[in-house]
Amino acid sequence: MIRVGMLTSGGDCQSLNATMRGVAKALYRMSDDIEIVGFEDGYKGLIYADYRVMKPEEFSGILTKGGTILGTSRQPFKLMRTPDESGLDKVEAMKRTYKKLKLECLVVLGGNGSQKTANLLREEGLNVVSLPKTIDNDLWGTDISFGFQSAVNVATNAIDCIHTTAASHGRVFIVEVMGHKVGWLTLYAGIAGGADIILLPEIPYDLDIVVEAIKSRSRDGKRFSILAVAEGAISKEDARLTKKELKEKKKSGMVYPSIAYEIGAQITERTGQEVRVTVPGHMQRGGEPCPYDRVISTRLGAEAAELIKNKEYGYMVAVNNNEIVKLPLADVAGKLKTVDPESSIVREAKMIGISFGDE
Repeated sequence: MIRVGMLTSGGDCQSLNATMRGVAKALYRMSDDIEIVGFEDGYKGLIYADYRVMKPEEFSGILTKGGTILGTSRQPFKLMRTPDESGLDKVEAMKRTYKKLKLECLVVLGGNGSQKTANLLREEGLNVVSLPKTIDNDLWGTDISFGFQSAVNVATNAIDCIHTTAASHGRVFIVEVMGHKVGWLTLYAGIAGGADIILLPEIPYDLDIVVEAIKSRSRDGKRFSILAVAEGAISKEDARLTKKELKEKKKSGMVYPSIAYEIGAQITERTGQEVRVTVPGHMQRGGEPCPYDRVISTRLGAEAAELIKNKEYGYMVAVNNNEIVKLPLADVAGKLKTVDPESSIVREAKMIGISFGDE
């Protein structure tokens, strides 16, 4: 009997189930002697031995189902070496659960923090195969992470819906898009949704330039402007501060619920125009996976099963030039993939008149 553990960790996304299905269906076809152990609520289930032996039928009918049938939770990597409230050593607890269940391998579906913990477990001697999950698309080494395209579709739809009301009322609308510390989701949704201004964490903005872009549209007879603003967007002024200084500034001057509201208030003050803010929020992680994600998830899952079959452990399965490849976890963990301000996609967006607030 070959026992494979599986968990989904961190924020959910639309195609976690589709990816688990890909892994499971490929494993079951490889051998009649496979047993999959699912850990509830991510690493929490591995730490506290909260698991269930899964049946093949549990992986049927979930290709189009969003969320995760195993549940998930956030277990910050920086606290993994910190004992819990009862003094439990979380890393040792995970190792004990793994060994108690006599697992051949642990399959981890997760984003940046989850990949770091997966690599930690690899360093501790466990057999691990990981898969790149995040709507942020910020995992180093893979062209795309599953969940990203579905989130792009949701965020784009939000901008599409805003267009009609913005045009009707002649207002400035700001759509705040998720993405944590990177701007991939905002960049793609902003371009796809026809945003006039896109503000990203990687390209600090100058409010004067943002305001001038709005005024320029007004002079050209455009009744409205739409801004796609990343939740991590930052001004040039704040970008010059150290992390400590920025933290202190936010702590002492926290007036607005998010960056979009702050920018909106500043635009109204300088232009007198009405500004409305829309925050799609967790809608971007919800709903069913789009067809693209279903395909990529199935492919990634199948290749993860192939690694397990070949006893090739310590890898993250990734997408490079539309081919599925394996990358050493040690090379991936802890690295962030950010938008290059000089990349062709940014240059091309600027060519059609989209302002990034920097020039």
